[in-house]
Amino acid sequence: MSRALRLDPVLIQAGIAGALSFAHLHDLAAAAGQDGWKAWAYPVSVDLLLVAAWRRMRTDTENRDAWLWFAIALVASLGANVATAGLLDLNDVPPWLRILVAGWPALAFLGGTLLAHAPAPAEVPEPPEPAEADPVADATVERAPDRAPELQPADPAPEHEALPAAPTAPPVSVPPALLDHAQKIANAHQARTGAPIDTATLRSHLGVPPALADAITLQLT
Repeated sequence: MSRALRLDPVLIQAGIAGALSFAHLHDLAAAAGQDGWKAWAYPVSVDLLLVAAWRRMRTDTENRDAWLWFAIALVASLGANVATAGLLDLNDVPPWLRILVAGWPALAFLGGTLLAHAPAPAEVPEPPEPAEADPVADATVERAPDRAPELQPADPAPEHEALPAAPTAPPVSVPPALLDHAQKIANAHQARTGAPIDTATLRSHLGVPPALADAITLQLT
């Protein structure tokens, strides 16, 4: 379904003001020696610079260049309206006004280029929304101090049971004849060396087992 057209009084007023300003700029350019299509290009240049500066001001309010070029275009538009209101003889335009009109294209080109290539304002990142805190996680739970584990009394060390005494070997009996023979060997050894005979030497002379040699050595006097 087509949308019904509705006349907006603000837009109508803007259209009337723009047409009048457009006509005044054309008349002033034509009076300053810009004839033909050049006289119609001047109001287009002024209005385009005015709109470009206004759009840059909306996107970047801190851009001073946009405010400067908006003021220049506004002064040019208002100056043409005032000049064509009877305060200026359009049949005898002063030289300084001819100079301003002739230099306007270069000035408008410079302003439009600077506005078109101005760097875009840096977007400030929005701070992240704080996450909802978990009331259960944020609650501080006070815990009772852990008790030290009670130590059980140590079991008394078991008393060492008395080990059974090792069985003692029965005494070795030495025959008297063997003892007399051993005594003679011991005497001879002591007379020869000046020292009592030891068990190993005695055993080598007698050729008896070690236990019997020990028993003989103990009984020698």
